Amino acid sequence: MLSGPRRAEVLAKTMVGQGKTVIQAEIDAAAELIDFFRFNAKYAVELENSQPLSVDVSTNSMVYRGLEGFVAAVSPFNFTAIGGNLAGAPALMGNVVLWKPSDTAVLSSYAVYRILLEAGLPPDVIQFVPADGPVFGDAVTSSEHFCGLNFTGSVPTFKRLWKQVSENLDRYRNFPRLAGECGGKNFHLVHSSADVSSVVNGTLRSAFEYGGQKCSACSRLYAPDSLWPQIKAKLLEEHGKIKVGDPAQDFGTFFSAVIDDKSFARIKKWIEHAKTSSNLTILAGGGCDDSVGYFIEPCIVESKDPKDPIMKEEIFGPVLTVYVYPEKRYKDILELIDTTTPYGLTGAVFAQEKSIIQEARNRLRNAAGNFYINDKSTGAVVAQQPFGGSRISGTNDKPGGPHYVLRWTSPQAIKETHVPLTDWRYAYMQ
Repeated sequence: MLSGPRRAEVLAKTMVGQGKTVIQAEIDAAAELIDFFRFNAKYAVELENSQPLSVDVSTNSMVYRGLEGFVAAVSPFNFTAIGGNLAGAPALMGNVVLWKPSDTAVLSSYAVYRILLEAGLPPDVIQFVPADGPVFGDAVTSSEHFCGLNFTGSVPTFKRLWKQVSENLDRYRNFPRLAGECGGKNFHLVHSSADVSSVVNGTLRSAFEYGGQKCSACSRLYAPDSLWPQIKAKLLEEHGKIKVGDPAQDFGTFFSAVIDDKSFARIKKWIEHAKTSSNLTILAGGGCDDSVGYFIEPCIVESKDPKDPIMKEEIFGPVLTVYVYPEKRYKDILELIDTTTPYGLTGAVFAQEKSIIQEARNRLRNAAGNFYINDKSTGAVVAQQPFGGSRISGTNDKPGGPHYVLRWTSPQAIKETHVPLTDWRYAYMQ
């Protein structure tokens, strides 16, 4: 249904409700969501077929049960596919789900919910519950039937829910499953051997597609001083070609308004910080206009201080900050990247030397759950790059991969013996 008769409807509602361009809506609400449903079903069948060894004296099997209670699915605004997967994966594995969509993505989420019902999902297996976030959190975590949380959103919200769950542990029949993804402060690291064109085009797309409102968006770029003049010139040249506007009116638009007034105010505050800080220089963009929508121009900032807050904190908007480092200090930059932020979601290294790439892989092993080599930090594909990070970026359960569905089951091992026990004593005792 998603790939055919209802495709245009879900794409249109994603464009209207979340401000996506037609290509971003297609990547998200069609391609990724379809892949989630198809691959989760494939992985569930493979899991069911994954059985323990049987021997002559016993037949052994594994039953993959649903959890005892309900799973709360709390989904974000920025991906229609995430909402469908947060609710759909636990339901596929036999669970009842209470799905609370983001207030700013109700339209497309409800369309997905209706499609699931039309496809044959029994009523009330997934219950669609648009609600105030704190009220919903209090209600579900205080219920004795709560058995799991499938979450994508902000770090403070996930921490609050986790604390509420821990405070209510004595109420529950089981220890709840908690899965969460919370965003990142994602990096592009450029070595002096890198291809400049690849760096510039990958960085612009990663930083500014969908207005930087992707958990994986690049927001910090580390460039060597030897390449920076070339990179800067090309960045500014291409930046001037980025079109911001209404994607429903002009398919040449690269990104539209940010999601709401709160987001607009938060991003604008960071741009004001860049304008007033002695460590920061705005190289391009940064205009803010909320007269006809919450529009923010793509903004490129250069920082003299690699530990300035703009290099450390998630912005979730079209703001890219560059730190230019001395080429000879490349190894120090690896340590800097790893320790600057508490996040660990996505990152990329651009280099042509194999030894440099290998060193970056080793030194940045824990800095990114999804690591890219000579590619942008966005664009993970279901079953190709299962997505997620650790540190405060989340629990790294890797939606889009084969292990994710196991998170929402409670396996039972069964042994059927064919040789009855005839004596309680061991042979050596006789």
